[in-house]
Amino acid sequence: MNKFESRYAQSPKEVKQMDTATLRENFLIENVFEANQVNLTLSHFDRYIVGGAMPVDQKLDLPNPSDLKANYFLERRELGIINVGGKAIVIADGERFELDYKEALYIGKGTKEVSFESADAAQPTKLYINSAPAHHTYPTKKVSKADAEIVELGTPETANHRIINKLLVNSVLPTCQLQMGMTELKSGSVWNTMPAHTHDRRMEAYFYFEVPQGQSVCHFMGEPQETRHIWMQNDQAVISPNWSIHSGAGTSNYTFIWGMAGENLDYGDMDHCAITELK
Repeated sequence: MNKFESRYAQSPKEVKQMDTATLRENFLIENVFEANQVNLTLSHFDRYIVGGAMPVDQKLDLPNPSDLKANYFLERRELGIINVGGKAIVIADGERFELDYKEALYIGKGTKEVSFESADAAQPTKLYINSAPAHHTYPTKKVSKADAEIVELGTPETANHRIINKLLVNSVLPTCQLQMGMTELKSGSVWNTMPAHTHDRRMEAYFYFEVPQGQSVCHFMGEPQETRHIWMQNDQAVISPNWSIHSGAGTSNYTFIWGMAGENLDYGDMDHCAITELK
């Protein structure tokens, strides 16, 4: 049984009044993956969809939630997938793609049928999914880490030494709105996206994985002078509004996937916040 949830957008004024439970209810996506299910959450921030498909011993079809009022899911949307589990088989309008761990797939607008399978039920795949509205059709394309634009940032001294893998971005392949990538923190580093920033021209979602058992990540959000935090576990996602910072620190190193959409495809379009000015 697939799951679909729709969440309204909130302003900074509303978020300022939220307690822990309400903050988590609005922004945290706790159950991204469930066996033999496709789970999807639609945020009214840029109508972005975050979800996961976990086929174990069944082939799963990309559903078409009634809330989309579409003839099929990708009638007016584009889709990005990054594999965070065992080897996957994705079929898009009859074209077969095999995705290994940490490989990505972009599926363009107008693709009518998409299905997901695990190559080995004993090592089920976990396909992390992001989707945004699209106005143009671009080719479906697989992107491996070898194809990615890779940037190394941070230092061990500031505990933010990390590798950014830009997978589904305009410098690698054309998209309408959607951008996705993966940041891997080096051993001994725990801070991501620090110094923090906002970008009012697009929203973002984070998915945390490779968090060791017994460890957690504290995700920071909110306006730079009115921050809030959400404690997160392995394989969980969080919605980041356009007006919010998005940063995190873990009790160990970890990996996270960032995805975003909005009116600007310039990855470097950021409004930076000085670390000493955060409150």
